[in-house]
Amino acid sequence: MTSREAQDANSKTARGLTIPRLNLFGDPLFPVLERGTYAHNYPTDNHAIPGGGPNPTCPLYYSNGRDWLPVCGGDGAAGATGATGAAGITGPAGPTGATAAAGNTGNTGATGAGVTGPTGPAGPGGAGSTGPTGPTGVTGPTGPIGPSAATGATGPSGASNGADFFALMPGDNAATIALGAAVLFPQDGPTLGGGVTRLSSGVFQLANVGTYLVLFQVSVGEAGQLQLSINGVADPNSVAGRATGTSQIVGMSMITTSAPNTTLSVINPAGNSTALTITPTAGGASAVSAHIIILQQA
Repeated sequence: MTSREAQDANSKTARGLTIPRLNLFGDPLFPVLERGTYAHNYPTDNHAIPGGGPNPTCPLYYSNGRDWLPVCGGDGAAGATGATGAAGITGPAGPTGATAAAGNTGNTGATGAGVTGPTGPAGPGGAGSTGPTGPTGVTGPTGPIGPSAATGATGPSGASNGADFFALMPGDNAATIALGAAVLFPQDGPTLGGGVTRLSSGVFQLANVGTYLVLFQVSVGEAGQLQLSINGVADPNSVAGRATGTSQIVGMSMITTSAPNTTLSVINPAGNSTALTITPTAGGASAVSAHIIILQQA
């Protein structure tokens, strides 16, 4: 044990023990222990102590059995640090602090890319009734004009040449038309282009090579036939006729010529057995016409 530790032990022993006594002035002195004991910080007032009174710089005192004597010396070396004491118990929780001011709102996070969930089951009640038809919207503006269509192919040309020749009965065709002979159309009607002309009362000339439409109508008194003759040759594809009565014989044909200045006539076919009478005033008192119309088509 060091001298300081011994002194401390003596101090602990000395504290609380009193030996009351009076000084020369009759005042009670501080308790003094038996001789040979030490005490820290005794005495602590200003009573006279042999040796000059309390010494505030001297923390240790010695008892001689009658007085406290200061024992002053240099501090000894610091003792070793004692072991760390056991942790004290946790103190009570402090009061709740004041609520802090609200912070700034953070930026909106990016939109998530979750997958669409499955379609839920149909609700009860079934489909509702169809609502009323809404009002008709306003008519939109007229759209722009579309592009022009391509030019179509050129159509066929109209007749470039033609003529109408006719007869009026009574007067014309007074004699019967013999087998193989031509019906006479001695009068001229309108003409077109000058390419169709007459050579005689019953023969007509087609100046140009081409295709022609030929129409004829003649009233006769007997059952009979008429046909076209081209360059003096009967055309078997152009025969028209009637079996009974006094109606007209009407014929129409398309012919194609192979040489310029082809001739054309309407004849009583040579293979028949009867001459034909051109009816004068058929059906009434007015003169009756017979016509041949020739139109070049191409």
